[in-house]
Amino acid sequence: MRKALMAAVAACVLIAAGTTGQAQEKLKIGVLATLSGALTSGGEDGVRGAQIALKQRGGKIAGREVEFIIAATDASPDSALRAARKLVEQDKVQLILGPLSGSEGIAMRDYSKTVPNVTVVDASSGALETTYVNPSPNYFRFNSNGAMWMAGLGEYVFKDKGYKKLAVIGEDYSFPYTQVFGFALGYCKAGGQIVQRQWVPLGTKDFGSVIANIPDDVDAVFLGLGGGDSVNFLNQYGQTGGKAKFVGGSIMVDQTVLSSRGNAKRLLVGTPSSGGVADAWDDPKWKAWVKAYQDAFPADKRFASPSLFATNYYNAFNGMATGLEKVNADLSDGGAKFRAELAKVELDAPNGPIKLDDDRQAIATTFITEVVEGPNGDLTNKFVRTVPNVSKTMGLSAEAFKAVGLPSRTNPECKP
Repeated sequence: MRKALMAAVAACVLIAAGTTGQAQEKLKIGVLATLSGALTSGGEDGVRGAQIALKQRGGKIAGREVEFIIAATDASPDSALRAARKLVEQDKVQLILGPLSGSEGIAMRDYSKTVPNVTVVDASSGALETTYVNPSPNYFRFNSNGAMWMAGLGEYVFKDKGYKKLAVIGEDYSFPYTQVFGFALGYCKAGGQIVQRQWVPLGTKDFGSVIANIPDDVDAVFLGLGGGDSVNFLNQYGQTGGKAKFVGGSIMVDQTVLSSRGNAKRLLVGTPSSGGVADAWDDPKWKAWVKAYQDAFPADKRFASPSLFATNYYNAFNGMATGLEKVNADLSDGGAKFRAELAKVELDAPNGPIKLDDDRQAIATTFITEVVEGPNGDLTNKFVRTVPNVSKTMGLSAEAFKAVGLPSRTNPECKP
């Protein structure tokens, strides 16, 4: 699969031909993508999103042909740092699109401070701390963080679905902590209780003991899993004959899971969730993006609808390209003028308007959804409602948000 993806990248990217002088005019962009490990399907679809964005611009930015240099990661911070150093030190890039995973993003934020002439545009990672704690002046994020993707879901689950008591199962790293944090802010304030939190390593194969420990007296289980972990959990839970209702983290109900093989995914039908996209949103710009995605790749080389990762990489590239066009793709000053323009970019994106705050973090739309089965049997996320203009403080004052503390295995508490 990875070889096929690399071949597709090579076919998509326009490589400058001719003299050495012409080749030097290429604009090289390093792309970090998880192409191994539990989040591989997300990384592959993220690259597809970037490919489409580049193709729509004719393979050029400000008249300069673009070359993507793909650097594979496995969702770990160390793999992201190794890949980034290779891109900067060997490939001599000044632009990096990525990474995808939450803890990778925190590591890349810190690394970016050591290479001030390199601009990093986060492509999909969602840990809150990345742009909230000691933000880097050359790190930009055009997607919401994981807490922002949960805006409004807690209240919806408590009031509309009637789930008063929940258990949590999530991967043991920064992004799921951030998701549960954002969910709990609304859910607990509404009156809900989180009575148990089980954290599992990224890449868990055996969920037997976790499933056995789910309390019998909860109304639903919040699943903060993604990619291969999501599928493994559902397969094993289905084998137990369990009947629990679920609340989904943003990537638990993503097309990377809903388009997976097998029937276990149908356990998610009826699952409420929220995030940066709604598969079945009846908006002209979103529908045009879905069509562009479907037309760009054969049906067996993509998902039924663009994943959250494809959409985020697409938007991140377009944000980067818009800023570059403002300075005629001139990075001769170390990218200073480019970064000044990039901070002012506002996108009329397929999933709603996006602008950056003073910490270069997106202010964007959150979509509340429910998993349904479509007429053709595919699973999709039915649009319920939007929460517009979500900021990193989730509607709280800066002081009130700071007082809550940072996401962790236990924070925030959720007691009656």
